[in-house]
Amino acid sequence: MELKICHLYPEVLNLYGDRGNIICMRRRLEWRGIGCSVDLLRIGEKADFTQYDIFFIGGGQDFEQEVLLGDLRDGKDKSLIAAVEDGRTFLTICGGYQMMGHYYETHDGVKCEFLGAVDFCTVGADVRMIDNYCFKLGAESGGSTVVGFENHSGKTYLGAGVNPLGRVIKGNGNNGEDGTEGVRYKNVFGSYSHGPILPKNPQLCDVILESALVRKYGKAELEPLTDSFEVQAHDAVYKMITGA
Repeated sequence: MELKICHLYPEVLNLYGDRGNIICMRRRLEWRGIGCSVDLLRIGEKADFTQYDIFFIGGGQDFEQEVLLGDLRDGKDKSLIAAVEDGRTFLTICGGYQMMGHYYETHDGVKCEFLGAVDFCTVGADVRMIDNYCFKLGAESGGSTVVGFENHSGKTYLGAGVNPLGRVIKGNGNNGEDGTEGVRYKNVFGSYSHGPILPKNPQLCDVILESALVRKYGKAELEPLTDSFEVQAHDAVYKMITGA
């Protein structure tokens, strides 16, 4: 068994060590004897997206997202939308998450049209939402608690019928208003959680890997890992955030 990962725009979308998510996915596969290869796809480079099982898009600043729009519209947009609808797995963080929606409208009223692969939009606010935070995953994503760090001024609003990745326990999440965090559409996992998100949240990592394995092989057999250090890290941050 093997999974192929495409890391999109690693040269510009890598805030707060988000590439650690790639390392985490790769190691958790290799520890179980499952092969994993990672291709870096930079601005201007072409690839056959049908060869990949997982796509990762990290976080970036507003101007970096705007720089990528021309490259996306040079054919990558249609290929990414097709990959989403084909059930391929996506992990998208902050700016990468926002790019999956219809648009980002800045606080000054400038609208940047994005992929529209998932039904949501983001509107810029004048106050940043920044701090450690935590949320509980929805049942379809395993139901565990996730700890992370958010830093965004964009407020994301999900369309009707689109499920959040989870519900906020403490923090802001998508918009600081409706208690939602991230998005889960087909096998798209979107979140505002930097840190990176996966090393301290191994259960979520395995749900993501399982989604890709099931799509490719029809089943997922991830044998349990000890995860003692990962659980200690998660629990320490959770206690710091919630006091519980």
